[in-house]
Amino acid sequence: MNPSSISEDALNSATAQSEVNDGEPTDVSASKLTAEPTQDGICRILSLDGGGAKGFYTLGVLKEIEGMLKCPLYKRFDLIFGTSTGAIIAALLALGYEVDAIHALYKAHVPTVMRAGSPEGRSSALAKLATTVFGDAKFDAVKTAVGIVATKWVIETPMIFKSKIGQAHGRTGTFTPGFGVTIAEAVQASCSAYPFFNRKVISTAAGDCVELIDGGYCANNPTLYAIADAIGPLKHAPSDIRIVSVGVGVYPEPRRSLKMWFAKKFLVSVQLLQKTLEINTQSMDQLRVILFNNIQTIRISDKFEKPEMATDLLEHDLVKLGLLRQRGSESFASREQQLKDFLL
Repeated sequence: MNPSSISEDALNSATAQSEVNDGEPTDVSASKLTAEPTQDGICRILSLDGGGAKGFYTLGVLKEIEGMLKCPLYKRFDLIFGTSTGAIIAALLALGYEVDAIHALYKAHVPTVMRAGSPEGRSSALAKLATTVFGDAKFDAVKTAVGIVATKWVIETPMIFKSKIGQAHGRTGTFTPGFGVTIAEAVQASCSAYPFFNRKVISTAAGDCVELIDGGYCANNPTLYAIADAIGPLKHAPSDIRIVSVGVGVYPEPRRSLKMWFAKKFLVSVQLLQKTLEINTQSMDQLRVILFNNIQTIRISDKFEKPEMATDLLEHDLVKLGLLRQRGSESFASREQQLKDFLL
């Protein structure tokens, strides 16, 4: 694979890692995350929700978890699943990125993607982000097992890009990590929230062309899919599984400008998409509680009701996105002892 570098803006603001070489981050300053976690036979799963720009909240949570562990998160989690914005973060973590470097990339790229005024513009900016960050890296480059969730447009079923043959629920004889596509392509597919982004067409190693949309349409909260891998082909007992499931928070709807009120069709579409994804998220978590209440899980996705926290998945104001990250950090604090028990 050809080496690629992240953007100059992200390079200047990353604190620990700032280059990609064949999909792997390169240290440019000494990392403080040097601890080596003990191996105790527990399967630890990190599940990351979709939610567009609200992924800044997720990064706030993860920064605190990383600081508590004192090691890159791929070293502590055996399986990392992500949908949409969670797919970007999951893939970067699995490649070995530290959270500060991911945050720098988000600040450099996410406002540009969300500020674009058309599906074509957003898709183009998303493609630039993905190829700049991931280059030609494929799923055999990851350091821990990963799952990236997308949705097949034509037949309306999930398509999950996985890294390890041990995650396969069958057809192991023809298994290819990530169906042979690049991580950049899989992440673009998982983030293609149609109709605000164009649909993404990929070509698999088997020669199939598949049209995909955002994974949030089938599992905005991908925890159930991660559990299916853990207790299915990976053969972990429920008692030996610990799950940290991180959402993007729940916020009031933002006040719309006069211009936006005139663009009523767009406004209603945004509201409908947000409502669809949130219903999906809550439904998946209720099913988890009913079906797998014997698997210890920490769910982190708090509700914020103050008007100043109003936002949506297309947010591009860095000040507001910084507030979301701060709220994520605070959400960690309320569960810190439980997370220590799970992860240390």
